[in-house]
Amino acid sequence: METFIGVVVGAIALLVVVTLISALKIVPQQREYIVERLGKYQRTLTPGLNLLIPFIDQVRARVDVREQVVSFPPQPVITSDNLSVSIDTVLYFKVVNSADATYQIANFLQAIEQLTVTTLRNVIGSFDLERALTSREEINRHLSGVLDETTGRWGIKVTRVEIKAIEPPPSIRDSMEKQMRAERDRRAAILNAEGHKQSAILTAEGDKQAAILKADGNRQSRILEAEGQAKAIRTVFDAIHTANPSQKVLAYQYLQALPQIAQGSANKVWVVPAELTKALEGLGGALGGLAGTANDVPSPAAAAAATEVEREAAQAAEEAAAAAREVADAARAAEAEVSAPAGTNAPKGLPAAPPSTISGLYEPSRVDKA
Repeated sequence: METFIGVVVGAIALLVVVTLISALKIVPQQREYIVERLGKYQRTLTPGLNLLIPFIDQVRARVDVREQVVSFPPQPVITSDNLSVSIDTVLYFKVVNSADATYQIANFLQAIEQLTVTTLRNVIGSFDLERALTSREEINRHLSGVLDETTGRWGIKVTRVEIKAIEPPPSIRDSMEKQMRAERDRRAAILNAEGHKQSAILTAEGDKQAAILKADGNRQSRILEAEGQAKAIRTVFDAIHTANPSQKVLAYQYLQALPQIAQGSANKVWVVPAELTKALEGLGGALGGLAGTANDVPSPAAAAAATEVEREAAQAAEEAAAAAREVADAARAAEAEVSAPAGTNAPKGLPAAPPSTISGLYEPSRVDKA
């Protein structure tokens, strides 16, 4: 009897323990439990420790309230230009009301998938292929608005809808690749032409600036050269006026410059200056003055110096006179050669020469010395 009583007490104790364990429910974080009491919705258990009535309250569903992502398989969709494309979509959603998600819809995930497919077909059906490929943001916004409005009464919040891929038929892809290749070639040609244009413009601008700078440099160089020559002439002029040379010195310098004037093969016409006789007269007067000065000096050394000066002056006078005669003879010969017709005899004192050698008659080496 005592053994039977012990067994009954143990069974009762075990039943009490099992009942207490079943009455205590620990809900994890981001989970919600739907509790029914005698088959009717009673409450929603939140995360933490919750107490139920044993054998009366029962957990109907365990709902995950975290945001979830679902990738739907590719769906064939026909565009407005009668092209069939395959579209993959990705859906982000979360349960905001566990009771509605449990009682308002039998399978909310399947319902969301079918709603997404039908809405996507309606949207893509109003677009052509090019617009469908370039209007993903518009398609995403339209899908999000329709899904959020419909799934709101199911206790579900659609947070984001993304078009993962839009795959046109292979033939359309080939045509699109050719079109894009041609468009890129056209843009490359345009960019290349623009580059050549800019290069030519910059080169022309550089040449223009270089020519302007070169011309300005030449102008500055000529200005400085002219200023230097002017300063040199002014310095010589001031030096001459400061030294106040006599007429005899000027006549002597003038005779020394005559042979230099006669030099040069490019001289075609020689002009005998009228001042030559005056220069010779001045030189003669200078020689006379030197001779008078030498007679007045009684010293033998002074007499020898005067004789040497007189001899050098006489030699210079003879060279100047010879140069003047050569200038005069060459001028007359040139004038006679120019006035005489081709093939006639040259004037007396000059050798006959063909017309091709007329320029040679003007050179001092070709004129007969008088």
